Amino acid sequence: MQKRRILILGAGGRLGARLTHAYGRDHAVQALGRRDADLGRPEHLAELVRAAAPEVVINCAAMTNVDACETERDLAETVNAVAPGVLGRACSDLGARLIHVSTDYVFSGEKDTPYDEQDTPKPLSRYGETKRRGEVNAMASDPRHAVVRVAWVFGPDRDSFVDKALHAAIRGETVRAVADKFSSPTYTVDAAAALAGLFADHAAGGMYHLCNRGVCSWQEWAQAGINEAIRLGVPIANPVVEPIKLSDLAVMKARRPVYTVLGCDRLEGLLGRPMRSWPEAVADYVRLLREEGRLTPGDGGGVGANDRPLR
Repeated sequence: MQKRRILILGAGGRLGARLTHAYGRDHAVQALGRRDADLGRPEHLAELVRAAAPEVVINCAAMTNVDACETERDLAETVNAVAPGVLGRACSDLGARLIHVSTDYVFSGEKDTPYDEQDTPKPLSRYGETKRRGEVNAMASDPRHAVVRVAWVFGPDRDSFVDKALHAAIRGETVRAVADKFSSPTYTVDAAAALAGLFADHAAGGMYHLCNRGVCSWQEWAQAGINEAIRLGVPIANPVVEPIKLSDLAVMKARRPVYTVLGCDRLEGLLGRPMRSWPEAVADYVRLLREEGRLTPGDGGGVGANDRPLR
């Protein structure tokens, strides 16, 4: 594998932290969190990129609070739409490739079959709108740049909904999750291995979808994690995830798409292999948590009746 100079933005997040960990062994990685690379101040980003002199820039940073994007509209536009364009131009000037991470929320959720990269985005929320503009801006300056859409990200570096469901079930608390909203989870360990395929000089730019194979609801996702924990002998006091409807949740400012399953054929073609299924990824993750002693009654947060377990 050729060693690359890689700059990772958003290194404090779930995906950015895993990429930093995974690539640090084989590449020269500079990883920056919000304090060092604030996308809310995009005027500083070009100089930051020039100073790092990377070959690859991976932008994992974004304003991801969907409801906050509805009220903090200018900030959402700056972080999610304007900053990716600045990064794209800065990378183009250096001859570097930008890999910009985007979201399934650019789609309306009106389909009942997986979305591919050729499907027309139709976001329902300010978050989705700004992320879509960010995609366009990121790729505008160089055809070598890539946008990678992910969904329902989980992994070992920062708790996700599946972690909270597990810990609540261990403590015997009620766990409820939406059963009528569907997508494809993205395990950060698998995402790191797949994204590395875009480092190759022959890898084409453009749009890619990156997630684990298969379809699930939030309720099925959480239940799969709990079932695997039971199989591994973890003491689960409450083994059942109760289904609720999206409409049962407290009033939300932003609309959410109900079906955003992503098809990954293009990326799988580049890699020469399929992504593994989401149940396999969840099982692998729960095994990791157990091996690291992170499935105990006092560890992690709970998911109760009034929590809103989705973006």
